[in-house]
Amino acid sequence: MMTTMNSPKLEVQWSPVHHNKFITWGTEICLYEVGQIKDIVRSSCKRISEKTVAHQLATNSSHPYVRCVDIYPQPEPDILLAVGLANGKVVLTTFGPTAFDALGLTGKELPPKHARQCNAVSWNPSDPNLLLCGLDKYRTDHSILLWDVVRSQNITSSGLDRQSLHHHTTVSQSEHNTTLKPLAEAGVSETTHSLSWFPNDSRCCVAGVNNKQLKIIDFRDSIRVVNTTPTKSVYSVAVNPHNCYHLVSHVENQITIWDTRYFEKPVLTLPQSRGVIKVLWCPTRHNLLGTIQKDSNALYLHDIQHCGSSVPGNADAETNGMGSSGGGNVGVNSEETEPGALERTVIPPWSSYPTSFSWHPSHVNRLLAISHQGVINDYTVYERITINWSTRSHIAWNHASKAIKYLSSSDSIYRGFDDISILIKKRAFTDYGLLPELSQNGELAENDQLKNLWHWLCLSRSLVEDEVIPSGDNKHPGVRTVMKLDGSNSFIKSEISNRPWTDIGSTSHTAKIYKSPDRDKALQLCGWRFEVQGKESVFEEKNNLFIERLEREGNYARATAISVFNLCLRQAIEILNRGSSKITGSTNLNIVAMALSGFSEDRNSMWRELCLKSRAQLTDPYLRATFAFLTADNEGYEAVLNESGVAVEDRVAFALMFLSDSKLADYLKKLTAKLTEEGDLAGFLLTGATLDGIILLNRYLQITGDVQSCSLIAIRALSSKLLQENQVQVWIESYKGLLDAWKMWNQRAHFDIAMRSSTNDKPPQQVYISCNFCGKSISAFMQGLSRARGPFGRLGNTSNKLKMSSCPSCRKPLPRCAICLMHMGTVSGFQAAIAGVGGMSSRNDEDGKLTEFGNWFTWCQTCRHGGHTDHITHWFGQHTECPVTSCTCRCFSLDASHVIGGNTL
Repeated sequence: MMTTMNSPKLEVQWSPVHHNKFITWGTEICLYEVGQIKDIVRSSCKRISEKTVAHQLATNSSHPYVRCVDIYPQPEPDILLAVGLANGKVVLTTFGPTAFDALGLTGKELPPKHARQCNAVSWNPSDPNLLLCGLDKYRTDHSILLWDVVRSQNITSSGLDRQSLHHHTTVSQSEHNTTLKPLAEAGVSETTHSLSWFPNDSRCCVAGVNNKQLKIIDFRDSIRVVNTTPTKSVYSVAVNPHNCYHLVSHVENQITIWDTRYFEKPVLTLPQSRGVIKVLWCPTRHNLLGTIQKDSNALYLHDIQHCGSSVPGNADAETNGMGSSGGGNVGVNSEETEPGALERTVIPPWSSYPTSFSWHPSHVNRLLAISHQGVINDYTVYERITINWSTRSHIAWNHASKAIKYLSSSDSIYRGFDDISILIKKRAFTDYGLLPELSQNGELAENDQLKNLWHWLCLSRSLVEDEVIPSGDNKHPGVRTVMKLDGSNSFIKSEISNRPWTDIGSTSHTAKIYKSPDRDKALQLCGWRFEVQGKESVFEEKNNLFIERLEREGNYARATAISVFNLCLRQAIEILNRGSSKITGSTNLNIVAMALSGFSEDRNSMWRELCLKSRAQLTDPYLRATFAFLTADNEGYEAVLNESGVAVEDRVAFALMFLSDSKLADYLKKLTAKLTEEGDLAGFLLTGATLDGIILLNRYLQITGDVQSCSLIAIRALSSKLLQENQVQVWIESYKGLLDAWKMWNQRAHFDIAMRSSTNDKPPQQVYISCNFCGKSISAFMQGLSRARGPFGRLGNTSNKLKMSSCPSCRKPLPRCAICLMHMGTVSGFQAAIAGVGGMSSRNDEDGKLTEFGNWFTWCQTCRHGGHTDHITHWFGQHTECPVTSCTCRCFSLDASHVIGGNTL
């Protein structure tokens, strides 16, 4: 155990073999045992974390001038300490009677020739009988002493070749009383500040001496010092426990990393903002350093990167890191990446500045810290997790630096993530968004918002195609567009009509209705499609498919509300009665029906007063909206319009009927802004397929991540001009990339076809065929023929089809098919479709198709061999290699996606 330049008052150290014990020392040495917090805590316990306490087991106050301490590293039931004192002695001590007493180790003193301060003591991790101590300078005396605690006697260093005895070897009393001498000595007339053993060699160590040198010492060598480097960084020197070539040391506010294979200069220097108190290698993490600094409560971590790696060599000095001082080629690759360090600052919950800390020998990233006041903290540094989420819905992350954790989409834990990509992939396999009937796509969405939107797109398109709602390029106009609230046209004022409650036999009770042609069209966009006779909308159940559909679906409350909003109170009561008879236990609908039957427009009636009090107790939002409408004062319909449980289309339809022009415009504007902010696709009813609709879809994408629906809705609903918007192109390209990452080539092709069908632009040519001899394009020539109006036009009147088997420019033959060995050449699909006199084209959609796929040119983009598509497909149905002799290319397996005839295509 080494001390720093200014030894702190209190030190702490985990036991290397007792993983739940540690010691602290200052004026006295204390032994603690760590345990979990219990309900009853003894007075001798110290709480060191939220989960652990330290029980004080013993105290040793026999040595008041402790300068350094190290714990015996062999597994034993008791703890043996080597204590370095201010007078230079090293004392072996314990906490009370132990098994070491019988071995004569307890109380043994290892004195130097001359008294001086002991700065460092260190047990040998390979041969635990050996103990190393570092002393201050004294004239020509040695400052580094190697002791054998079992065989220490009056011997010379020439006896080093004999093996040390195991620590259980008995020691005679006469030998114990003999004047003790060290096994070996080094460092004449030097001051040793710190020491560290090489973990893979029991006779080699590194020492920081004289405030100016690091020395590598081999006690088997008569010269002792086998390598040295000049530096002031001589404190807290330590060998990396995971790489014996790497050392660390520090001075003041500078940390240096060394490689013993190139010992002339440090491989890495880490300047710090404050003076360094202590620096330690983490025993459980490769290349991780922990440091504490003066007047700082932070823990500074340095993850050393690219400092070279252990290289194989002979089992000699080079393998042990003992390169020569000449600085020659000792195994360091000059082309290695420049070393560096990833720095991280952690602020543990320490109440005061720490003066020392100690890593736990086996628990990952766990440490103890102690302050001047004696406050001990048990702290674990949590790793920064590196996570990778693949496009195939697999998650991998590092766990405690020892393992890679992996999670796939089939795991139950993953399902809890609600990963939208899983649903996107599932929908893509069902051709979601690509079905010809727009409403069919809603059934595949597995989402109510999307389902309603696809159904609305189908409704709006049918209204436009039937010319109920005239529209230009926009096949899906919204309510704001129809009402001319988007600023494109002037707003048409509405007429006020006092409509009576006709079906209750009273003409005195009326409601104010606002009407205009635009309002009627907008009502149909909301789905309120009623039979029309003359200029009045007749709302009769037998003729109203909309209400019938709601009843079939069991939406009795919604059907009731819409009937009441259309002033058909008797019909609403009948709907409730039918609903209560079909739904078992639905007495609530009967009660509501009875309440409606007592309707009175008298503002002072008891019916109205009781309805106002009881409305909030209704659980169904449509029933609450119904009574809010019946009890409203002076067109105060806010309770209906702001009822969030009522569908947006019903609230908008209600506003179209009962709000004045100014109030309607204001309400639609506010509702559009609210739905857009929430990313609610129901707002598409208001925006339609416009720029505002794109903003709404983008907000929906930000909330849900459903790039698939945004892309498909865009190509099926937006005009060709809006499809060119940058935001829309980002959606489309992102979805294409997703399909490509999943290797869903068929789905990608269908998506591209659907996208092209929504625009009038001809797709650019992507594949070209050129002659091997002259290099001119063959495909361009064939396209020119399709546009010809010259002598080739007469070919359309014959049954013969033009076939090209040679280059039209140089007349050289085209390559042969690798299967049939005939010159390749396909019938022109465009020429085959040309008919009529003088080359006039009479192609329809079917005629405009290209030549059959089986006759196309097909070739491998790796080996460049190919042939007719039918021939190549048949060949690879039975073979795996290229049909060309001596070619070993496995053409079909290069891009495995489909299986043909048992082989992968």
